[in-house]
Order: sequence, then structure tokens, then C-alpha cells
Amino acid sequence: MATLSPAAEADHEALSAFLGEVDLTLSGLDSPSVRLWVQRDPDGRIRGTTGFELSADGRDALIRSVAVRPDRRGAGAGSALARYALDRAAAHGARRAWLFSRRSGPFWRGLGFTSADRRELARRLADTHQVRLFTETGQLDREVAWSRPLP
Repeated sequence: MATLSPAAEADHEALSAFLGEVDLTLSGLDSPSVRLWVQRDPDGRIRGTTGFELSADGRDALIRSVAVRPDRRGAGAGSALARYALDRAAAHGARRAWLFSRRSGPFWRGLGFTSADRRELARRLADTHQVRLFTETGQLDREVAWSRPLP
């Protein structure tokens, strides 16, 4: 896997543009509680992202911003990025990973995720930016939740 770098303040504009292009949530990107990594091409263009946000008690992680450019899909790049976030979340003490995805169920199933109750996700990760946004806007009722234990 190409080198990943922690997202920095200087990455915010490019990161927001990239995630907007792939239709992922931008909420909390500049928050210290959201851990994000960026993978770049040699020319500096973002080729992929991954990250997570921990629950208040640290036992649950909301996996976020796992994305690759469309020209890199289907070659395992997304799976490698997702595993990176899962490994880092586990290293920070998380016991269970959660995420929202309406379109990528087969991808997440391939990584050991199963369908989960979105209300349970919202309860366990109530303090995360994405859950707060989805709850405040009513989007939570339209979301599909996924979960898996972490080693």
C-alpha cells in the first residue's frame, strides 16, 4: 500500500473536495477527534482516504471517509484503506467498528461487517460528528448501519 499520512490542516480543502466528489460526509473533518489519513499520488493528488472517530468511552469506532478515486476501484485499494482504519481503531482500544453505508454493503461484508441497528450505532457513538449531524438533519432514518468486532 502506498504511504498514508495523517491529514493535516493544510489538507482540509483538498480533502473536503475529494470527499465531496465521492459523496461522503464532511462533518468534523477539522476536528481533532476525527482521525483521518490521506494517500497521495506522486504528483500530490489525493488517491485515497481513510479514518475513524472513537466513542466517548473508546470502545466503539465509527469508520469514516474510506474512499479511493474511481480509477483505483476494484484493485484492493479500498480494502487496504479500510483495514488500515480498523487496525488503528483497534490499536486505540476500540472493540467494535461501526459505519454507515447505503451503497457499499457487499464491500463491507467482504471485510467482515454485518448489518446493524442504526439506533444502536447512534446510541454507542452519540458524541461523534457524523452521528450528531445525521440525528440533527433526520438523515439517520435513511442510513444503513454496519458493524463488526475488532480483534
